[in-house]
Amino acid sequence: MTERVSVLIPVHAGIEPAHLERALDSIAAQTRRPDEVVLVEDGPLSDAHHTAISTAERALPELVREVLPVNRGAGVANQAGLMRCTGTWILKADADDISLPDRLQRQLAHAHQTGADVSGTAMWEFRGAEDDVVSVRTPPLTHDDIVRRMRWNNPMNHPTTLYRADLARAAGGYGDLRYMQDYDLFARMLSRGARFANLAEPLVLFRAGDAVMTRRRSPAMRRCEWELQGNLHRYGIVGPVRRYANFGARQGARMLSASAMARLHRTLFSRAAPGGS
Repeated sequence: MTERVSVLIPVHAGIEPAHLERALDSIAAQTRRPDEVVLVEDGPLSDAHHTAISTAERALPELVREVLPVNRGAGVANQAGLMRCTGTWILKADADDISLPDRLQRQLAHAHQTGADVSGTAMWEFRGAEDDVVSVRTPPLTHDDIVRRMRWNNPMNHPTTLYRADLARAAGGYGDLRYMQDYDLFARMLSRGARFANLAEPLVLFRAGDAVMTRRRSPAMRRCEWELQGNLHRYGIVGPVRRYANFGARQGARMLSASAMARLHRTLFSRAAPGGS
């Protein structure tokens, strides 16, 4: 029996309609068609968003809409979508990113080859036009390396992940931990015995921008980070010393300017794309 795959895409009013339409186009162009595409409308959308969705529905008859009347944030939106999905596997996608045509086919095969319950990939980071790729973010590849990275940083590029729906739900799904709900979910899944793997090849084009660094420097991140580190300690991922060391290091990084923080992030987690700046 063929396993069903559900694509999970939350969208909110801050996403440009043209970017949403392009993201959905990339799902419609998959060499292995998804069985279901769950689009979570996180709060009221504009007429332009609804037009983009209606256009996508012609190419994606698998699309179903989960409507949240009030904007609740990524954690709540992803959880609503997770509970709506009917597939064995969830392919996570962002509403302004682009999946390469063979992404689903290759990730599903990779998950079966490695026995992974959670599979991710590297991703190209671009600005503006899709061919303006500036860097590639490559995660740790093997389960053991992913376990080591989990102790101090999220080892999975969330918009690239494919994971087993039942295991995600059994672990409690996405919590309402703003900015870090995916890291928290994957840490819980790991603590319950899930296996992880990543592909070195980039299969997603990630729309990079200054807003990402601005969010990472926001005062709200301090409370979220403290809560996350407490959770990692409770799940058995980190000990008390690592918990406080992680928190201190991250607060130090957030005192940097946005440009300096961006350079640090690229040094730690990305490398320049061939021919990129």
